[in-house]
This record gives sequence, C-alpha cells and structure tokens, in this order.
Amino acid sequence: MSKPALNDEILLTIDQPARYIGGELNMVKKDPKAVDIRFAMCFPDVYEIGMSHLGIQILYDMFNRREDVYCERVYSPWPDLHSVLKKQNIPLFALESQQPVRDFDFLGITVQYEMCYTNILQILDLSHIPLHAKERGEDDPIVIGGGPCTYNPEPIAEFFDLFYIGEGEVRYDALFSLYKICREEGQKREEFLRQAAHIPGIYVPSMYEVAYHADGTLKSFMPKYADVPARVEKQIVVEPDEAPYPARPLVPFIKATQDRVVLELQRGCIRGCRFCQAGMIYRPTREKTAERLKEYAKEMLKSTGHEEISLSSLSSSDYTQLEEIVNFLIENFHGKGVNISLPSLRIDAFSLDVMGKVQDIKKSSLTFAPEAGSQRMRDVINKGLTKELILEGAGAAFAGGWQKVKLYFMLGLPTETKEDMRAIAELANDIAVRYYEIPKDARNGKCQITISTSFFVPKPFTPLQWATMHTAEEYIEKARIVNDAVKAQLNRKSLKYNWHEADVTVLEGVLARGDRRVSAVIERAYEKGAIFDAWSEYFRNELWMEAFAETNVDIGFYTLRPRALDELFPWDFIDAGVTKDFLKREWETACAQKVTPNCRMQCAGCGAKKYGGGVCHENQD
Repeated sequence: MSKPALNDEILLTIDQPARYIGGELNMVKKDPKAVDIRFAMCFPDVYEIGMSHLGIQILYDMFNRREDVYCERVYSPWPDLHSVLKKQNIPLFALESQQPVRDFDFLGITVQYEMCYTNILQILDLSHIPLHAKERGEDDPIVIGGGPCTYNPEPIAEFFDLFYIGEGEVRYDALFSLYKICREEGQKREEFLRQAAHIPGIYVPSMYEVAYHADGTLKSFMPKYADVPARVEKQIVVEPDEAPYPARPLVPFIKATQDRVVLELQRGCIRGCRFCQAGMIYRPTREKTAERLKEYAKEMLKSTGHEEISLSSLSSSDYTQLEEIVNFLIENFHGKGVNISLPSLRIDAFSLDVMGKVQDIKKSSLTFAPEAGSQRMRDVINKGLTKELILEGAGAAFAGGWQKVKLYFMLGLPTETKEDMRAIAELANDIAVRYYEIPKDARNGKCQITISTSFFVPKPFTPLQWATMHTAEEYIEKARIVNDAVKAQLNRKSLKYNWHEADVTVLEGVLARGDRRVSAVIERAYEKGAIFDAWSEYFRNELWMEAFAETNVDIGFYTLRPRALDELFPWDFIDAGVTKDFLKREWETACAQKVTPNCRMQCAGCGAKKYGGGVCHENQD
C-alpha cells in the first residue's frame, strides 16, 4: 500500500480529509512501476465537484483499461490544505498512489468553466511544475487541457503544452502511442509536441504565432512550421454505443454534488438556442440505443450501490427512446430503493406523467427555463417556446399537484429593452395566475414561484459571439428593473427574485472571448491570491481589477467593443463543425427576431453533417 502523502496531524486539522486519501469503491490500483505511462487526471475544483463529472469518469475508465497506462486523479485542494502544502512545501499528489503529480508523464486538466482558471495555476504551482509551458524541462509532465473551454484555449494557452479539442474517446490512444515511440527513440519534449500537432484534434500553442493590429484586434494566427496544420478539427464519437463507458464508476467517500449513477442518453442538442455553446460545439446530436442504456443501468447500479440514477442530456425530452428507457427503469428499479432523476425535460404532458411516476415527493419544485420574458426575446435567442406553451405546461403541472416552480432567465441579451426585462416579472405573474385559476379546494397550498436571472455571457462558436456586453453597474440596473417589476405584480407575494453577481459576469466575459494577452491577468490574479473564483465566498473582484490594471489589459476591449462580422477571432483556427458562415447567418437571423427550426424539423446547414452520423443522417438509407 502507498504511503499517505499527508500525515495524520495534517488530516486532523483540515476540512473533509476524505477528499485526499483515495481508496474509494471501484478505484483502480496498479503498480506505477509496471506501466509505461502515468497520467494524472485533474478537475481544477474541489473533490465533491470533480467526482460528479462524467467526462473524467469516462476517461479514467478508458485509460485504465490499457495495461500500459495508469490513470490517477487529482483535484484542487481546498484553501485550508492549499496553505498547508505551500507552508510545508509538500508537492501536490494523486489520490491513487499518493505520489507527486510532477513525477507523472501527463497532467490532464479538464477545463469546464472559465472561473476555474486560477485553480489551474494552483494545480501547477502546488505540483511544483513551471506555470509557463516554455519554461518546462524534460522531466516535467506534459500538461494537456480538454473540455468545453478549450474551444477558446487562448487565454490559458501559455500554461499548457497541448490541448485536446473534442471528445476524448477518439485520439488519446494515438497520443499515447506517439509518446511511447518518442521516448523509446530518445526524442526531446519539443520533438514530441511537434509530432503531436499532427494528430487530429491536438493543438500545441507553442507551434503557432499570433500578431495583432494597431487597434488590438487579431491580425493573424499562423503555424510556425509548414508541417503544422493551420486548423485544428474537433474530434467526435460518431457511434456512441461503441464508445467506452464506465460500468464500474468511482463512488466517493463523501457526498458529492451529484451522488448518483449517470446514464448518458445522447450527445448534442437539436434545439439550436443561439446563446448555448454546448448546443453548438457538441453537434451533431447522437443517441445511444435504449438497449445499451439498459445494460449500463443494471451494471452501474450493481457495481456502485447508488440509490439514484440520472438520465443525462442537454435536452432529455428530445431523446427518441425516452419513453422506453424510463418505463424500463420504473419497472426494474423504482420502488426498490432507487430514485430516478430526469433533468433537462420540457414541461409537457408526457414529462409530467413520467415525473409523477418517479418522484418520491410529487410536490417538489419543477424547473422551467424560458430564458427570456418576452416572445420577441425568445425569438431572438431561438428558444422555441411560446407563452402559450409555457402556461400550458405550468397549468398541467399545477393540475398534477405541483405548486413550486423555478424559472430561469437571462438579462443582457442582444437587442434587449426595458419592456423585455419587465416581461420576466409579468410572465412569472401569469404563471401564478394560472395556479390560482384552479379551484381553491383542488390546490395544494400556496403557489411559490422563484425567478432567477443570470447575466448573458457571449461564448465562442455561438451565433451570439459577436454580441457586446455591459458594465457591472448596467447589469445591476437591469436586475433592479426586474426586481421593481416583480414588486408591482398582483401576485407578488407568490414571487421571489434572485440574480447573479454582475462582477463575475464581466470577468467571465473577458475570459470567454479573450486572447493570449489575458493570460498575464490570470497569472497576476493568482499571484495576488485569487482562487476558487467560482465560489462566491472566495471570489474577490478587487484582486482581478488590480490584476487588469497592473498588466495594462483593458476589460472593455473584450466586453464592450462591437465586433465586425469579418473580425478574426482567437478561436477561428478551430474547426468545431459549425461553420462561421452558419453562425453569421444565425446572428443576422437573431437580429431580425426570426426563429430557426430545430434539426429534426429542418436542416439549417450548420456544417455538422460532414461527420457522417447522428441526427444529420437519421432516416437516410
């Protein structure tokens, strides 16, 4: 058994020591000396968040199926242990072997959201790995990034040796094989990276040069060498049934954010919401068969002992075999101590019927995501929901016994007016009116409607990537307008309003559409103490404002500046499947307040058909 990296004295002084000791159910144990490649898989947030991430579970299982690879895990130490590691100069370690991350061949970091960027530097710093890729030597791990934020990797490009663009099941075997060959031949780090750039989906930042115009916009983004590809194409699993999936997922010692078995129904989404990056970069929609899902459900529940199974998808209601898989789960597991969770459902008659069958507490809250209060704004973002459909769904829910509703909206969308903002409160009031139309003796107590608004952040590879943002003060004013409108509603006692932090939104906007110059800000913010920025209790906006000032980086350049349709973006070198011409058409269609049909109704010519599978090729011979 490996010697623990932390002694009992340290473990007794920190919060949740089980985060750091490993040994969980289904953890893989190998002899580190008996493998060719050691891979440290990192989620740059606290253990409870990272253990809930399906992508890491998939890659952990897939890598460890290889006899020549040992994949271990590492998560961001909570601030209490962070201080101990720094003070006592203890290098960050992997959970399985308890050995230092710096001794591994690869450090793979999944980048799921922009507000974890300082935690990436925390991982490198505590691992005693140079922050900048150009400063690493032959004995340092190859630092590789993956996940949705790598669709604009430029703000963190300085810190990574390479990025994997797309779904990890496709090209890692080729990368590992190349690594073994290069090492056997005695090739240097630089030689391996140059050859890795030839693997589809692999982006090596050091192999590219960036130039800027006098106004600060991007002038060119070019490979340094003729053999390095000018564009990097995302990798996707065309046939999901054939892809690896963990039948024996890891089970955490302590309660994780999502403490359950996860069945992935499909990848992608047919809806085409113009603000949604996931709905664009994961195209085309590809389904797993119900038969395959049934097999996994039985195996995973047996191997974990979990008491809940969740059906995962960007839009579960669009999974064509949903009724079959739900009925199977109800017949085989519901009533046997296994709860069934169905997130991402549209509120229609079938969904309500299903939820009525599987929810142990039928009167728990339902979630609607209209995203915008007015029909005009819903058309701008291509939400595909009418007021009639929303009220019809709410009415059916109320008739079925629910009385608590959560509503999610966005403020700061392109073309938004004060009338659109007030419409959020008015729609919530209309839903309350629908509840009180039910005869009093048939109601289930008082109606409770919780309205939550986030502030819109334009993301790369969405039709709204050209949109301008607002200042923090302007966002707060938008929230005030909604708040005042809520207070003016007839049913205001049934309404509760919450809104997101404006400072975080502005920062997220810079990081989402930033270029390589933003890396200096991230590094300076970390040096000043910024860490766990996704956690409101740790986010310190003043540190970031100081970092922007000290590095002479203008926030407004990234958030407030209008962008021309022909501007070269930092992420334009990535082929994400959806073409820039399609995104331009959708941006113009959004400005014209027109709706684009979903992928099953009509092909919009986004470009994803080239992958040869999924919804693009349904019902074709």
